[in-house]
Amino acid sequence: MDIIPRSLGTHDGSFHADEVTACSLLLLFDCIDRDKVQRTRDLAILQTCDYVCDVGGVYDPARRRFDHHQVDYKGSMSSAGMVLLYLKECAVIEPHLYEHYNRGLVLGVDAHDNGKASFEMGTASFSQVVSNFLPIGYDCPPDEMNDAFFRAVDFVVGHLDRMRERLKYTMACRSIVQKAMQGAGYAMVFEESIPWMDNFFDMGGEVHPAQFLIMPAGSHWKLRGIPPTSHERMQIRKPLPESWAGLHGADLQKISGIEGAVFCHKGRFISIWETKEDAIAALHIALKRS
Repeated sequence: MDIIPRSLGTHDGSFHADEVTACSLLLLFDCIDRDKVQRTRDLAILQTCDYVCDVGGVYDPARRRFDHHQVDYKGSMSSAGMVLLYLKECAVIEPHLYEHYNRGLVLGVDAHDNGKASFEMGTASFSQVVSNFLPIGYDCPPDEMNDAFFRAVDFVVGHLDRMRERLKYTMACRSIVQKAMQGAGYAMVFEESIPWMDNFFDMGGEVHPAQFLIMPAGSHWKLRGIPPTSHERMQIRKPLPESWAGLHGADLQKISGIEGAVFCHKGRFISIWETKEDAIAALHIALKRS
């Protein structure tokens, strides 16, 4: 039976984030055509598809088959993880982008689909957001379900594309962060607002002595505490002075003695100042006090 180039088969009926993400990855990286996506469990139709995801009972990247439901597959991936790994191994995406997608999204999709994810009250996972594209009625007609599937795909393609573009921008700022790290003692000073944290920790930030950074924040400047590690981003190595916590304007100006004081977060991890010089003055105080 002839294979239809650039086609994809996945199961019909209700959909989940794993096959939506698998399909979206293949669309984003121009492996398949949107109008050649078939939603069916008919094996005769699936045999004609160039790629098959989340159905068919076969995991064979060489044949572009990506199912994880069969008992002889013992791994932890869903169809999303399988397709992402395939794209890396075929050099469609480079390893750094693979790690970005995997750690930032796909590991969670895999865990959710395989029943390994934990649930936290008040927090919606990416998989739950995708599931919210499902029609409300359980007995909706097939056309309505297919339309919902493709709306979910369009959403995920957009999300994956933005993730890729953000990584590209982050990597373009790498040399700026590296230069700031080389010249820094207890603080890094940046002359422009850039994504710094991922680059900082990728380049050995966990053992770097910096406790604070200074960086433009719109028309103002921020003095921000640095987390101890990449995995503890809600913590900081050294908090801002306790007496500054939650203060604004004149109150912060009075207690800090800095005329350009604007705001200090009650969590004491970030403060805002009128000028760079104000932020530097605040830094000197913060290094002496906590």
